[in-house]
Amino acid sequence: MEPHPPTFLAMILAAGRGERMRPLTDHTPKPLLAVRGKPLMQGAMEGLARGGFTDLVVNTAWFGEQISDYFGPVCNLDALEKLSNSEQISTQGTVNIRYSHEGRDFGAALETAGGIARALPLLGEAFWVLAGDVYAPDFVFSSTSVERFRVSGKLAHLWLVRNPAHNLKGDFGLTADGAVLNQADAMFTYSTYGLYRSTLFAQPWCDIPSGNPEGRKAALAPLLRAAIAQGAVSGELYEGAWTDVGTPERLAALNR
Repeated sequence: MEPHPPTFLAMILAAGRGERMRPLTDHTPKPLLAVRGKPLMQGAMEGLARGGFTDLVVNTAWFGEQISDYFGPVCNLDALEKLSNSEQISTQGTVNIRYSHEGRDFGAALETAGGIARALPLLGEAFWVLAGDVYAPDFVFSSTSVERFRVSGKLAHLWLVRNPAHNLKGDFGLTADGAVLNQADAMFTYSTYGLYRSTLFAQPWCDIPSGNPEGRKAALAPLLRAAIAQGAVSGELYEGAWTDVGTPERLAALNR
């Protein structure tokens, strides 16, 4: 993979198998399942473009060629919006997409940290990361958030949500001044939306070389929890609409 020109990029995670979504994902990658007339991951792409973030990296594995065939390397989101005949009104423009084909290169997805490490040469010093199977139409991708993160010195900034029924115990705590905690009296769920610094995916936090040439699988949570324990992760609560589209029932509820 050739490095990307210096700009602020976003990585959309789209490599998962979607086991809990079967049989819907037996022949279709989960990020391409339709939510209100358009592919699930397109909503995040539109939000990024509205915020001025038009250079994207997408990792793929399960039926990954369907994703790259659908969106291509240069995608006119306005044209897709007209084709989808969606009831939602949005103004986007064109996004440029680089693909990290984990399935093609290694035969399977590399998990979140492994996938980010694989794409690291494309991403720059800091970048957005978000899951392609989450529906959060109200989320604002803000340049102000980016600049605040850049000067913070933190390794990551996470957006947390109130715990849904399928994750009542939550993932992380949050102090009044925006420090993320591994344990707290009040726990929240990680929305999968965050800002990350490339140094989180290097020693001493991660021992996978940049570009992950061996295709090592690695989860993100251990890296985050280690950084949180050192006070290196900030966060905030997101109160907008949010759904982790992890089951056919949740997908059906969004489409009613």
